[in-house]
Formats: sequence, structure tokens, C-alpha cells
Amino acid sequence: MSVSPAPECSPPASIALPSVAYGIGFCALIAAAAFGLRSIPGVSTLSPLILSIVLGMAVHNVFGTPAAAKPGTVYAMRHILRFGVMLLGFQLTILQIGEVGLSGVAIVAISLVACFAFIIAMGCVLKVERKLTELIAAGTSICGASAVIATNTVTQASDEDTAYAVVCVTLFGTVAMFVYPLLPALLDLSPKAYGLWAGASVHEVAQVVAAAYQDGKEAGDFGTITKLTRVIFLAPMVVALGVMAARSRTDTGPRKSFPMPYFILGFLAAVLVNSVFPIPPAPKAIIVTTTTFLLALALAALGLATDFGKLKAKGMRPLLLCGAGSIFLSVLSLVLVKIVG
Repeated sequence: MSVSPAPECSPPASIALPSVAYGIGFCALIAAAAFGLRSIPGVSTLSPLILSIVLGMAVHNVFGTPAAAKPGTVYAMRHILRFGVMLLGFQLTILQIGEVGLSGVAIVAISLVACFAFIIAMGCVLKVERKLTELIAAGTSICGASAVIATNTVTQASDEDTAYAVVCVTLFGTVAMFVYPLLPALLDLSPKAYGLWAGASVHEVAQVVAAAYQDGKEAGDFGTITKLTRVIFLAPMVVALGVMAARSRTDTGPRKSFPMPYFILGFLAAVLVNSVFPIPPAPKAIIVTTTTFLLALALAALGLATDFGKLKAKGMRPLLLCGAGSIFLSVLSLVLVKIVG
């Protein structure tokens, strides 16, 4: 992440560990509160990830982030985040990707690449900063907040850029979550076709699950598998952006070195391990919950580092960019699903 610790974030070695532990604990409390809020009717449809960043932003901008917590928030954004992304790999298997089929994988891949390219091009037209554009493109085309924060390990955008991108992709993903279930009959989509469309175009995994299962178990199962297949593209996308960053030149210095995202290798290793040695349902449920909590904790840390004033200064253009990208992805994937039949 692009966080530059303030002077108080570099305490003497004797108190560094307690300060980090305090900050992580502070973020964990916010993440736990986000999970708790989901027990409220209506709020359960929201991802604990977005609830965490919203709560973190509220705490920071209303009360302020305690100075003693800042070393821990920096640690959470840099290290706990990466570990959470690695654990995402245990939710995927090569067999699941096979169940989507070649045509399904092709639809996901074409839609994803085309959407990413569209957002990058539109970002130039709308004059949105390049790093923010890349974060919005990743979150829209792949997997929402998880993709945004994973991508920022190589794009190294500001905390406000990252928070803005998370809020944008979550907003349009939530809109899709409520609108999509109204459309299968109108668009003459079978349960499998509807699940494929939802999985290929709705942003967050939780949003896909909520939208797809509204059309029955077959649609829900296929939508979830398609979405998880889409997540696998997170690895090559982060690596590609890292290579692009390495080839770019700054105004004052030589080329940047490639910030190798080693946690992505861990993500791929987790997919392979889960494919060869399937994890039983009970332990897997624990891993899924743990993964979500760690990512929520990292997003709470991001919220605690986000200033509303700087976020407001970004204006409406990034929001329009994300909306245009979301519509593009939805329409393109629907056309491809219709063509494949």
C-alpha cells in the first residue's frame, strides 16, 4: 500500500510490537462489528468487507484514529491483506473451473479483458488518474473489493484512491445484486445461463450468491462456480500490472523495479493444494470465514486511513467511470451468454 507512516507510527523498538498489536486489535473490533451488523434485517445483503471500510472511515473522520493504532493499521494493510488474498485460493479448485466449461471460461475471460481495457480507455477520456482507473478496472472486471486491494500492492495508489475504488465497485455491485433477479424471465435466460451471466458480471462473490440464488439452486450453484473461476484471473492481472509498473518511467528517475506480488504465488499454490487434497466442508467453512474476516480487518485499516475531505476531492468522474464499466461488463457478458446459448 502507499501508506507513509507518520512520525508517531515509528515508535521505539521496545513498544513497536505492542503498538502493532493494539492497531490490529482495533481493526479487528471494527471488522467484528461489521459482521455483527449483518444480523440486522436488510444489512445482511451487504458484504462485511464494505461494512468494515465504511465503519473504519466513520471512526477516523468522526473521532480520529488513535496514534497508537497507526502502526497496526499499516501492518494490516501491508501484510494481513496479502495473507487474506492467499487464503482465497482455498475456495477454488481446478475441477470447479472445469465445471464452467471452455465456453464459460471463454465468456469470463473475454468479458474481463474487454471490461478492463474499456475502463482504462474511458479513464483517459474522463481524465481520471491512472492509478485510480486501474483500481476501478480491477474491481469491476474481477472481484470487487478484494481485487482493488490486491491490485494496489503493485499500483501503489493513495489510500483515498483505494477507498474510492472500493466504494464505487461495491455500490454498482449492490445495485446489480437487486436488479439482476428481476431479469431472467424478461431476458429469456435459463437458470444455468442466468447463473453464468451473474457470475461473469456481478462484482463481489457475496453479491453473486445473493443475486444468482434468487433464480433457484441451479442458477445459484453455477453462478457461484463461475464467479470463483473469475477470481482466478486475479493472479495474472496483478502480475501484468506489476510488469507495466516496472516498465514505466518516472519524471525524476529510472524505471521502477518489478514489485513481485509473491502472495499471488501463494494464492495459486492454495488453488493447487485444494485441487489435489480437497478440504472437508467443516474446515473449509472455517477457512472461508477466516479469509473474509482478515480481508474485512484489512479494509477496516484502510478506512481508518481515509480522509473524507480527500475522498470528496476526487469528484464524480471516477464514479461515472465505474458505472460505465459496470454497464459495459453486464451488457457484453449477456451478449456472449446469448451467443453461446
